[in-house]
Amino acid sequence: MAHNQREEVIWPRLVANKIFKRPTNNSSSCDKVTSALSDNQQTGKRPQDNKRDPITYKLFASTWNVGGIIPPDDLNLEDWLDTRNNSYDIYVLGFQEIVPLSCKNVLGPEKSKITMKWNSLIRATLNKSLSNSQKEQLEPKGGEKQKVYPVKNASSSFVHDFQCIISKQMVGILVSIWVRGDLHRYIRRTSVSCVGCGIMGCLGNKGAISVRFWLHETSFCFVCCHLTSGGREGDEVYRNSDAMEILSRTTFPRGHSLNLPQKILDHDRVVLFGDLNYRISLPESRTRTLVELKEWKALLDNDQLRGEVNSGRAFEGWQEGIITFSPTYKYFPNSDTYYEIQGKKGKKKRAPAWCDRILWTGRGFKQMYYNRCESKLSDHRPVRALFYVDVDAPRNLNSLRSFFLSDRFEKLMINSGEVFTGDDQNGTVRYIEII
Repeated sequence: MAHNQREEVIWPRLVANKIFKRPTNNSSSCDKVTSALSDNQQTGKRPQDNKRDPITYKLFASTWNVGGIIPPDDLNLEDWLDTRNNSYDIYVLGFQEIVPLSCKNVLGPEKSKITMKWNSLIRATLNKSLSNSQKEQLEPKGGEKQKVYPVKNASSSFVHDFQCIISKQMVGILVSIWVRGDLHRYIRRTSVSCVGCGIMGCLGNKGAISVRFWLHETSFCFVCCHLTSGGREGDEVYRNSDAMEILSRTTFPRGHSLNLPQKILDHDRVVLFGDLNYRISLPESRTRTLVELKEWKALLDNDQLRGEVNSGRAFEGWQEGIITFSPTYKYFPNSDTYYEIQGKKGKKKRAPAWCDRILWTGRGFKQMYYNRCESKLSDHRPVRALFYVDVDAPRNLNSLRSFFLSDRFEKLMINSGEVFTGDDQNGTVRYIEII
């Protein structure tokens, strides 16, 4: 038994030494094994037992500018998260203006209590829906006996809670990503990169938080943005500039000898969402008239974002679902009435617009719906999308690659005294990762 455990520790160490080109005094038979592995890597060949099969997951993505309003303790998120009758595998939630964009909040410390409150509300909503849906599955219908399939490592006998894999705030922007508990072990290489495009071109009142991770063998990147505001003619140029800055300046750690993707567009599946602030290039009175008539086509023909994409000036090659809902901005709070102020000094006019958008790029996406939620908390309406996403997974989940990306491998290497570290330099940020 002890001999088998020792072999279990030594074997991955030998292979890791070969991968990382570390000196080793192994036997010739071990050299042959690791040499064959190295040859496969150099030629780009995959081992025959490591073929990949796609798995389809349901991904819920949403963006919501909450206008600096602190959520009340009894805020009901069930409609927004669509949890009354549905439950999804992954929830990617992006907020803008979780705090007012005052100088104090932009220059001062982040108010983590607000983030904690939003996450608490999200957790309660998701896990309430999961518990109810699983209990319904256990109840016999029409006198039929229901089969119950146990879940390994579940937190209870059958309920597996949603878990937050990452939550990050930058001034008013917040990203919170949740996955089903049984998927958590397949999530690897989570990283965050923040880019400020606000005051002086670098502060975080505007900009983006980007989050990346691997699910099985597929890399994901989610980019939550808040771009430059303004309804004057030509302001779309500043929004285009923000978008280009975010795509060019966002950088992730490459990992020691792993050559992980460092840029947003290097990942397999990418979703960009947020208050992009693109407006409608029509006179305000004309815009309001068309909104009242629900002439969406005439309005969308003059939508700035579509115009910039079609002309190739921004987001070239990105996709967006068909918009069939009313403009999401700007409302009087707690009202269905669009904001309209005329002739008052210091008050800015705000014509209705589709400021809040969700875009994606990469293969493997199938959008099932794209709509808005009717929460009246702020002057924006939340926008959400459901995707069916194909994810590559090894046919044998105990394959070599999965093993090296697993917690089991990390524990083996730590216990055997073999811990590999690597660092990258990215501006003033230093990354250290354990393989």
